[in-house]
Amino acid sequence: MGARRWFLFAAIACIGAAQGQIIEFESSGLKYKALTHGGVTIMFAALPLHIRDYAVLQIAVSNGSSVSWSIKPEDFKFERSDGSTIQALPARTVVDTMREKATHGDVIKLVSAYESALYGNTQIHSNNGYESRRQNMLAMGGSTKINAAAAASAIALVATKLLPGQSTDGAIFYQNQGRPLGIGHLTVNAAAETFMFPVDVESPHR
Repeated sequence: MGARRWFLFAAIACIGAAQGQIIEFESSGLKYKALTHGGVTIMFAALPLHIRDYAVLQIAVSNGSSVSWSIKPEDFKFERSDGSTIQALPARTVVDTMREKATHGDVIKLVSAYESALYGNTQIHSNNGYESRRQNMLAMGGSTKINAAAAASAIALVATKLLPGQSTDGAIFYQNQGRPLGIGHLTVNAAAETFMFPVDVESPHR
């Protein structure tokens, strides 16, 4: 199954590179967009939930280039239709907020939505993403009981250096008063390239 997921993710990268355009597809009820520049593929979908004051996107990045590149949440900016912009928050900010303010219901909703999106999408296979972070967290010998900080630590996209052939996934969080991001553009400045995605549908929140 892992090999099949990687093959499909690589196929999307090849199609995007060949056609030089955004590839759109649906998985588990979510609408994904993927774009490849310089061998690096970025895909995203809006998760249909809000946690505290955050709008949440699921991100996957695959490095099919011949050099290493770093990726971090702050690379992702959303520009609203009125021209104002908001930047995705660093993972540490999200983890600290979840530790202080999140409820048990928030945790269950976040984990359920993220795992449903990740495991239901055969185009995503990360060798340095959520599943790896979750296993590392458990291997540290802490409590196996899921709490807000632990869940956010595993799910939130962290600053990562991707070697050639590596991939990662994670959630990025925008402070948006608990509303969907709405209509605008997602701009990602990464891998010495600019990835720009139109966002034209407001995702309903659960």
